[in-house]
Amino acid sequence: MNGTPIDRLFGPESVAVVGASPDATYSGTLIENLLEYGFAGELYLVNPNRERAWGRTCYDSIDDVPTTVDLVIVSVPRQYVVKTIRSAGERGVPIALVITAGFAEADETGRDLEKALADVASETGIRVCGPNTLGVASGHHGTVATSTSSRPPQPGPLGLVSQSGALAFTTFFERAADERIDFGYVVATGNEADLTLSEYVTYLAGQDHVDAICAYIEGLEEPRDFMVAAENAVRSGTAVIAIKVGKSDSAAAAALSHTGSVTGDDDAWDAAFEQVGVERVHDVSEMLSRARAHAAFDPPETDGVCIASTSGGLGSLLADMAATRGIEVPSLEAETEQALLEMDELLTFDELHNPIDIRGYGAEILTEIADVLFDDDGYDVYVFAIGLSAVDERAERIVEQIETIAERVEAPIFVLWTGRKEPLDRPDPQPYERLRETVPVYYDPGACMDAIASLVRFGDARERLTTESARTDLEDGDRSAFEFESDRVLSWTEAESLLESYDLDTVPSGLAHDPDEAVEIADEHGYPVVLKVDSPGIPHRTEADAVRIDLESPNEVRAAYERILDNARSFDPDATIDGVLVQPYRPDGVEALAGITDDPTFGPLVTVAPGGRDVELHDGVVRVPPLTRDEAERAIRETALDDLLDGYRDGPEADIDSLASAVVNLGRLAANEDIAELDLNPILVDEDGISIVDILVRTG
Repeated sequence: MNGTPIDRLFGPESVAVVGASPDATYSGTLIENLLEYGFAGELYLVNPNRERAWGRTCYDSIDDVPTTVDLVIVSVPRQYVVKTIRSAGERGVPIALVITAGFAEADETGRDLEKALADVASETGIRVCGPNTLGVASGHHGTVATSTSSRPPQPGPLGLVSQSGALAFTTFFERAADERIDFGYVVATGNEADLTLSEYVTYLAGQDHVDAICAYIEGLEEPRDFMVAAENAVRSGTAVIAIKVGKSDSAAAAALSHTGSVTGDDDAWDAAFEQVGVERVHDVSEMLSRARAHAAFDPPETDGVCIASTSGGLGSLLADMAATRGIEVPSLEAETEQALLEMDELLTFDELHNPIDIRGYGAEILTEIADVLFDDDGYDVYVFAIGLSAVDERAERIVEQIETIAERVEAPIFVLWTGRKEPLDRPDPQPYERLRETVPVYYDPGACMDAIASLVRFGDARERLTTESARTDLEDGDRSAFEFESDRVLSWTEAESLLESYDLDTVPSGLAHDPDEAVEIADEHGYPVVLKVDSPGIPHRTEADAVRIDLESPNEVRAAYERILDNARSFDPDATIDGVLVQPYRPDGVEALAGITDDPTFGPLVTVAPGGRDVELHDGVVRVPPLTRDEAERAIRETALDDLLDGYRDGPEADIDSLASAVVNLGRLAANEDIAELDLNPILVDEDGISIVDILVRTG
């Protein structure tokens, strides 16, 4: 077939299985699945120890196969894998699926073999899925190249990319299939010696029939590549829902031993997901409940939800859940309320509100109720909450009505069915099970509202990203001319010069080398002034009691100069002291912090938080640079700075725009310079702008 190597991975017209044997658990079951579940292409078997298997000829090597296949599947002892891949690559095979384990996840020998495998793939041009993968499946092509699937996938609108093969097939896929949630594509990425999870995300986002991608992530070598892939997916209208493990030490250790993955800092992952519109979930049921919604509907134009419930209590519960998820439950229009009150079957004589308590009687006239609600322009999402049995004759009538309702509108319709599911004496499928073929059906109120929120948030993220610059456009690639010695703290003069090159202006400062020079600088600034030691060996000046503020006279400046030097020398006799900084005293303004840290997985990260001496008392927000202007402001507003900058306790509003611009510029610096640690604390923010009062920079 034509197309990319990944096209041929999911939809090969010819396959060679190296290590094919009915006696081998993995390759034997994989071949049986290929044949049983609908693979219609040419299948070649490679096993030098057999003449025939499955009624087919067995060839001695990939070189002996009579044609160049689209896909070679490798399940041989690890010491033979690299040679096999080299032969396939030199033969012109576009892609290989390496089932064999025992590579980087195992031992030093395995790590060496995995590097050799990656090198051979690069040299010969063959792409490799794996090693240590349980395989792939595609319901759109009839390909089931795995030993662990009990049924073939259907050609559904969902893609699944998983760094755990067992979870992919025996948990995500099987549980989804039980609930009629169809993953049209499933790939277990294995150790990713060549093809990466990010590349599969990019591929799936490019398939017109994929509406959402579910990803199970343990760790990524290049997480920024994933950010680009996910952002492009969301921009193009494909939702990305991810489980990322590694919050706990035990999960991180398990991931390392499982696929050799380093999980990375969890705050950084949260930031990365938020920035590119990925929805992070924490268990299988959360992922599947949201995926079901994305498979059924596009995001609504607004988040206005109408709830019709056979139980008033259930409706109230859903309304509260909507509020906690930021979803609107608008009031009924007067005409809508009156039309409902005129329905005798509802037995309502006073007033109705959203959520609408239709009682059990309303379940008999759902189509009439829906017609009235659809005429109300205040809603774009509809929830029918049924607190009745889902397995009796009445349930059959309810299902028929909802199926009719779903045909009348394109708006998202969700069914929450909380009644009995255990079958009576009715044959399967039960009524509620049949309804799942038409609309998303949920059994838990929280799961239902989470799914609606997921649709709404995806729509918001897509709109936001399409109006912002893409991450690839933010990468300016211009390294500065600064070449500092690694792992050292910069002096104020060095740090000031570095910041100014990124349009980060510090408070006016002068470096004094004696008391008289300090007075001269203070006279130029005007009183009051601040004095602080400038010493790379004393990065945290207050710990050495080497700062004096609000100095109002030359005599106070001279005395402060001497005291600062004495305290600094007592604190660290070996520290190099460059002098004493003299700055104008700025008593007013909101104290903010902006900084850079170096994460072992993501590299440089930018942090924003309330600043000052009590910075440890406040939670900060982490972002992965570079940043857009809107990203920077959102980060600021997620901290306590939001209230402080907006005029907390009747104070004046501060210039958040200037602070956001500074955070953007700091992100540029972080992306371009080799910095291990940088603190701007405090940054004073008032109605006129910002002043960077103190700096700490340690090079990488």
